[in-house]
Amino acid sequence: MWRFAGKRALAALLVLFAISVLVFLIFFATPGVDPAARIAGRNASQETLMQVRASFGFDRPIWVQYGLMMQHLFINRDLSSFVNRGSQVIPQVMQAIPVTLSLVFGAALIWVVLALIMGVAATAARGTAIDPLILVIGVIGVSLPVFWLGEVVNLVTQSRLHDTVFSWVPQLGYVPLSDGVGPWALHLLFPWLTLAVLYAGIYARVLRSEMVASMNEDYVRMARAKGIGETRVLIRHSLRTSLISIVSLFGLDFGALIGGAALLTEVVFGLQGVGKLTYDSLQSFDLPVILACVLYASFFVVLANFIVDLLYAWLDPRVRHV
Repeated sequence: MWRFAGKRALAALLVLFAISVLVFLIFFATPGVDPAARIAGRNASQETLMQVRASFGFDRPIWVQYGLMMQHLFINRDLSSFVNRGSQVIPQVMQAIPVTLSLVFGAALIWVVLALIMGVAATAARGTAIDPLILVIGVIGVSLPVFWLGEVVNLVTQSRLHDTVFSWVPQLGYVPLSDGVGPWALHLLFPWLTLAVLYAGIYARVLRSEMVASMNEDYVRMARAKGIGETRVLIRHSLRTSLISIVSLFGLDFGALIGGAALLTEVVFGLQGVGKLTYDSLQSFDLPVILACVLYASFFVVLANFIVDLLYAWLDPRVRHV
């Protein structure tokens, strides 16, 4: 197991290095892209441009520029914005990370629990009216766009019924965990539920499909032949093997959401997370902030896939020898 984990960790590091090189080349070495012009401003003279290039190292070989950029980003941590002069990139990203992590972790916990309950219940009740009812609920959840559902939730909780039924709901925004678990969770409750509705339906349908298929496998028949109860067969045998597909799906979705795919939820509920920071930096074409956000997103996507590989090996020991 340790050898398998070491190989996957080495592969993850190589992927991160390749992504950092690729992203840097796209944003700083593409023909027509001149970072010095962004720093110097419009109508800057050639002398000013030359001074900026010399000051930031843009007149040096491309591999030297890459090394300097990574040094400023990861070692010195003093990389500055090209748009907001004097604004440090790292503090902006570090301020946005807890918001996105809080949003995604809470929503993920909710949608996984709901998906497990719905998927197992639908499998246990297959052939009855409960099975299609659960699947219909899942389809409805998948069909509701996050931005629309979020706006409806805000309309009800922040406007129409705020003074009566939902007077306990706080204003939109984020409260750090250091201010208390209660206020932190209360501000994120409806963003959690809104984001979880979409993924709970998807995961419940996938889990139900995998579990129904596994019920006809030989190891399940053998368990029944040994006299093991149907509930134990369903949970211990069918569910465990069916979780392999769920783990793979979860790793991709979780990594993408932490990397900024929760942008719409952050915008609707006024959360200044990584997705919102990336969107704002793209609007102003602030290259250092974009670079930092992309590398941050890549790190969590690769980390999520690394954890998925380890879970694969735990669920199915045959994977360790691949």
